[in-house]
Amino acid sequence: MTNNMDLRVEHVTRKSKDKQKIKEIYTSSFIKEDRMPFWLMLIMAKMKNTEFISFHDKNILCGFVYMATIKDLTFVMFLAVDKNIQSRGYGSCILDKIQSMHTDNKIIISIEGCDEEIKDIDHTIRRKKFYINNGYVETGYLVELKNKKQELLIKNGEFDEDEFSLFFKTYSNGTMKPKLWKVPY
Repeated sequence: MTNNMDLRVEHVTRKSKDKQKIKEIYTSSFIKEDRMPFWLMLIMAKMKNTEFISFHDKNILCGFVYMATIKDLTFVMFLAVDKNIQSRGYGSCILDKIQSMHTDNKIIISIEGCDEEIKDIDHTIRRKKFYINNGYVETGYLVELKNKKQELLIKNGEFDEDEFSLFFKTYSNGTMKPKLWKVPY
């Protein structure tokens, strides 16, 4: 597979024919503590700033992304590729598609911090390498989401702490203010 495959994009709704398969990809890709309820994702996807999108290669459901955009900042909260077809270029293709949908936006992704406390450190390091290989760079910042430390990676711009905090404040109507700090090197 190459990155120039053309994936079809569909908005995920409660009426989507692939809804159950998308939910299976979601639950098998993220541990319960890191997930938000699937029904809530479907409701939130109706908000103007939120996108819940599935990606298809002809008739194959490849994966999905759940992300939010405010002004020129897009934050990818969940991205997953069906585990049965991983390592075929679909993840990179999905990242390219996100960038083409939000051409001038900074794209931010959070991943587990790469420290020894993580159970599956090899998987986390592979995930970080995947994003780095796709043009994302370390921001030097960590954020606490759902009581877990996450590392922030960015593509297409410089990370701005105030902009990121304002993003969460705006997106959550003032209900979320995640703890954010610079990593001491």
